Amino acid sequence: MDQLNYHHLRYFHAIVREGTLTAAAARLNVSQSSLSVQLKQLEENLGCALFDRMHKALHLTEEGRMVFDYAETIFRTGEDMLATLQNRGSKYSEVLRVGAVATLSRNFQLSFLREVIDDENIEVVITSASMAELLRQLKSHTLDLVLSNRPVKRDAGNSWRSNLVAEQPISLIGSKKYRKKKAFRFPEDLENVPMVLPSRESEIRSHFDLILEQYGMRPLIAAEADDMAMLRLLAREIDGISLLPPVVVHDELDQGILYDLHQVPGLFEDFYAITVERKFPNAALQRLLKV
Repeated sequence: MDQLNYHHLRYFHAIVREGTLTAAAARLNVSQSSLSVQLKQLEENLGCALFDRMHKALHLTEEGRMVFDYAETIFRTGEDMLATLQNRGSKYSEVLRVGAVATLSRNFQLSFLREVIDDENIEVVITSASMAELLRQLKSHTLDLVLSNRPVKRDAGNSWRSNLVAEQPISLIGSKKYRKKKAFRFPEDLENVPMVLPSRESEIRSHFDLILEQYGMRPLIAAEADDMAMLRLLAREIDGISLLPPVVVHDELDQGILYDLHQVPGLFEDFYAITVERKFPNAALQRLLKV
């Protein structure tokens, strides 16, 4: 291998950052053809392909992901050197890129990531999007893991790993009005009580509806939502009973704004950390998953 050309490496870094050759060329003020030639020279110098070129789109290979991580470290170190001279240095030496489906509980995310968030040597970058978009980024190695409440099936084209990282009980959550001296009677005490429920597309909702059907009951629905952040707000605002994992309203329970009235028997929400097989695993991710 020849001596590394840092000029070529910076061009590669810009291509990944900008997402396309066209955008990177515009930012760097060079022609797209010149940028393409220099990228090819870097790949030849390193002895590996940095991108999979599919349908004119560029997707990082595993080697490309590794080179980008090194490039990030190299250029951040240079920035740190300049910043240190100006008394404002960066403290991070590792980066963990996390994707979370838009409907996932923020409280769960913070709880699961607490160990690495509290580590002053690790920068945690959290992206929220649809599952399809997050899996695309995970496959292209721009994310290290995806947090979801549903597993992803492996197939011939994808080596997803759905790591079960938590199983949260589902409870009936209500205001002080619904807190009684005697034990909550399920499901009798739900009779004619307005309820805040996950949307019908949710597995939690489907299972809850089946449980009530066994008792010959139907919920009196005040509101439905598929976003845990919205369900949290609705639980606070609507004078009724909400079906939620307690972790979603952890702060409200601690403050006595809401009360955990009853844990629904046999009803749980699973949380998964979805990863993809790599030759060069992220050390912070391995630590988080205890592997």
